Amino acid sequence: MRLWEEFEQLSADPLLVAQVIAHNADGTSTVQFPNSSTLKVMGQGVGVGDFAFIRGGEIRGEAPPVVPVTLEV
Repeated sequence: MRLWEEFEQLSADPLLVAQVIAHNADGTSTVQFPNSSTLKVMGQGVGVGDFAFIRGGEIRGEAPPVVPVTLEV
């Protein structure tokens, strides 16, 4: 794959991090993003309470916890 095609693929479908808040009976999970929005995604490979990488509406694996940062200017 050429470099530009790789870049386009990354920009078209970003890798997100969210916390798994529920596993649903249909094989999906509900995740919550740092801005408090929620989304139902495919997969249950990450435990409830843990953080997951999300791409294309699907859990792609476990992610490190998101640590909020406060900066004073």
